[in-house]
Amino acid sequence: MSEDQKRQLETQLWGIANLLRGKISADDYRDYILGFIFYKYLSEKQNIFANNLLETEKIKEYTQLTDPEMLEAVKEESLEKLGYFLQPGELFSALAARGNADTETESNYILEDLKAVLNHIEQSTMGTDSEEDFNALFEDLDLNSTKIGRTVAARNAVIVQILNHLNKIDFKLGDLESDVLGDAYEYLIGKFAAGAGKSAGEFYTPQQVSKILAKLVTTGKTKIKSVYDPTCGSGSLLLRVAKEAEITEFYGQELNRTTYNLARMNMILHDVHYRDFSIQQEDTLENPQHENLRFEAIVANPPFSAHWKGDDNPLNSNDARFSQFGRLAPKTKADFAFMQHMLFQLADNGIMASVFPHGVLFRGGAEGVIREYMIKDMNVLDAVIGLPANIFYGTSIPTCIVVLKKCREQNDNVVFIDASGADHFIKLGNQNELREEDVEAIIETYRTRETKDKYSYVATLAEITENDYNLNIPRYVDTFEEEESINLDEVAEELVQLDSELKSNEVSLISFCKELGIKTPF
Repeated sequence: MSEDQKRQLETQLWGIANLLRGKISADDYRDYILGFIFYKYLSEKQNIFANNLLETEKIKEYTQLTDPEMLEAVKEESLEKLGYFLQPGELFSALAARGNADTETESNYILEDLKAVLNHIEQSTMGTDSEEDFNALFEDLDLNSTKIGRTVAARNAVIVQILNHLNKIDFKLGDLESDVLGDAYEYLIGKFAAGAGKSAGEFYTPQQVSKILAKLVTTGKTKIKSVYDPTCGSGSLLLRVAKEAEITEFYGQELNRTTYNLARMNMILHDVHYRDFSIQQEDTLENPQHENLRFEAIVANPPFSAHWKGDDNPLNSNDARFSQFGRLAPKTKADFAFMQHMLFQLADNGIMASVFPHGVLFRGGAEGVIREYMIKDMNVLDAVIGLPANIFYGTSIPTCIVVLKKCREQNDNVVFIDASGADHFIKLGNQNELREEDVEAIIETYRTRETKDKYSYVATLAEITENDYNLNIPRYVDTFEEEESINLDEVAEELVQLDSELKSNEVSLISFCKELGIKTPF
């Protein structure tokens, strides 16, 4: 997709958002737009799939198919291959056309039909392998909400307008090289995260940070069996890994119900087959859904310093994820609990890369005990990467990426990278942003394990031990800039010169005042 096409697409999408701006919150209208984008995608996918089945038949266009036996055959194939089924009259284009009916001769009321279609998409999967992946996907798309209109007619008019805008966008599903839908989806998620602050930023990792995490966990690999994100949000981070290597299976867990729905939609929108992903909704620390699996790549952006039950739940002390470390992460800071969970689920040949607040590098108490065990007894710490402040929506705190590996090639050292300096990002509006060259510098330094002046340092385990397992980056990467020495003789000379110029100016000013017949200011 060209940059010009992308800009046109973004303009149209933002125009749709403006229909609802001021009526409801950004989070709410995000759900409507993304929900309808998903419905349009399912419709176009169904239409293309059915037309391929009808290539050798008399009627070759699915929208014109009325024969019950043929429709039943298309349904069986669709449920097997696509995981869902839509009748010709249930397609997005058919509903949009009904919404534009000539009101003098026929009704343009589509709300009830639209509700029935969205329900039918979910119902069509019942009893099939895809039922879990489609269950309640559209539950956040409330067509009866007074937020979008006080009356039924007003709500219908808004929905019709949204469908009309989307109907003008060509998602180019037949073009294997095009990802119009993915671009649209990520654009909207990013926009809402930027505009809505913390509530939207919770489920979105900035693209450049996602790219770093994805490149880190795919180092040295072109094919990966499984990728996992224990706090997967909208699933964009999982999908980003697939841009760096061929992924067979995607796994994720998400606590928030709405965001969990977005993640499932995102997988399907990016053409991940329903059999190739497992996204579950539950509290990862209290009720892990993939505990018996081990993953070759793990990426995450867990909630910073979140609360968890810790030792209030007696089961945690005997939990295999936490028990060997001797201490549980504090109840008010779950950062290490997430790190331990990911390490437990990491395959022996895997790489884990996750974002954390800087506190995990140096805080003492239980966290210091856990950190020391990971480094001294397990030797799993591979790299620590400092990121600029203010690059995440909803928080300005500086963050770091911790990289863990169970079987490290370089098992006698750890790479420290300080990418937080002013030369390693740009400021855009209220946010700081990593550039492409900043991302590449981080990845290249991690992979080559080089010490670079004021940027990186390869520390031995002995050095880390000497520092009492404190991983605070300035202890290892010296970014101190010496101030230029001041020549006092030159400064004195400049002061004499300034004094002379000042006296000369005073004489000139007195002369001008006398000429003008006004009082001098001295």
